[in-house]
Amino acid sequence: MKKSFALLLICMLLLTACGSNSKNNGNPANTGKNAGNAGGSTAQAKEITIWAWDPAFNIAALEAAKAEYAKTNPDVKINIVEYAQNDIIQKLNTGLNSGTTKGLPNIVLIEDYRSQSFLQAYKDSFFDLSSYIKGADFADYKSGPTSLDGKQYGIPFDSGVTGLYFRTDYLEQAGYKLSDLQDIDWKKYIEIGKTVKEKTGKALITLDPNDLGLIRMMIQSAGSWYLKDDGKTPNIAGNAPLKEAFETYKALTEANVANVHADWSQFVAALNSGAVASVPTGNWITPSITAEATQSGKWGIAPLPKLTNNKSVHASNLGGSSWYVMNVDGKETAADFMAKTFGSNTELYQKLLKDIGVIGTLKAASSGEAYSQPNAFFGGQKVVSDFASWTEQIPSVNYGINTYAIEDILIVEMQNYLNGKDIDKVLSDAQTQAESQIK
Repeated sequence: MKKSFALLLICMLLLTACGSNSKNNGNPANTGKNAGNAGGSTAQAKEITIWAWDPAFNIAALEAAKAEYAKTNPDVKINIVEYAQNDIIQKLNTGLNSGTTKGLPNIVLIEDYRSQSFLQAYKDSFFDLSSYIKGADFADYKSGPTSLDGKQYGIPFDSGVTGLYFRTDYLEQAGYKLSDLQDIDWKKYIEIGKTVKEKTGKALITLDPNDLGLIRMMIQSAGSWYLKDDGKTPNIAGNAPLKEAFETYKALTEANVANVHADWSQFVAALNSGAVASVPTGNWITPSITAEATQSGKWGIAPLPKLTNNKSVHASNLGGSSWYVMNVDGKETAADFMAKTFGSNTELYQKLLKDIGVIGTLKAASSGEAYSQPNAFFGGQKVVSDFASWTEQIPSVNYGINTYAIEDILIVEMQNYLNGKDIDKVLSDAQTQAESQIK
């Protein structure tokens, strides 16, 4: 009898110990090994992992946000992992297609052109952030890429707001001033470029035949895109802004004012060497231009030229990305980190601007000392204040899920057009190909 009682007592003690260990599995102190499937075993994990690209920009911004968050949340361990953007896309697709969340991060950076392809295909794999941030607190044009079915899935991050960077010394040699670029269309831009080329021998612009970023800027400035407002139906044939953009691109090549480059390094080298007079592009080019210190005081930035289409404005977007929280263990911690840093912290954005050159899209952060400082490199121009103003004017479009698939078609048709094919036939054929290839 005593032996039976003793055995019963031992069993009870073992069960109690097992129950105690089970409870401890939910203790944040014990979640470090699996945080976010790179992390914690519960939704309250205190270790999160983030994937992003570009150490000088996005990774640097994350490090600043991490340091800021640690001031009030020292118990949260944040792992920042750098991958090339293409590697992130591949890893996300592989992981999400496998049907398991194992190996996925808690937070991932996704380019705005690509975000809807992930949200629409894998909506349940992303965490709804509607209770953490308000999409209306960010630049209006960021709403489309970061939300779906009335829910906010992305934390809008950097602005891809565009501007026309121009060598003011070349302008002056050609008889112009920066003020002459304030309200021009692309035809006037080419006209000025011809004079610059004649007077200085410098090309107006450098183009990559395999990159249609210039076309994207032009059509978004007119509130148009490769797809209709539903984000699915190809909008190529009969798209007036797209037709004018193609015609403008051809006019640039035929005016003998354009150089050609094949990759990023050649692109930046053309600017830093002084081989070209201007570059219409996103504000993220600023650090690459200012890296050539000998050109300080020789650059200015004007509003983007517009199409003659009456809907076109002097503002557009090129690139830009947003943060997404994966629907994995640790999602609440990840969402809290995002909400308290990139989602609301105006002081953090001041720091990001001063230290890194990040122009965010949080409306409340679009002013302040860092935004109003004159920039000596650009002749004392308050360039960030200008970019912030232009950001508010960017037309909203639905990028949909097939931006790059359609551009693969358009790149080929652009070459056909440059080689003499009729523009309407070019766009009609591209429309047919897009309708057959994109479902």
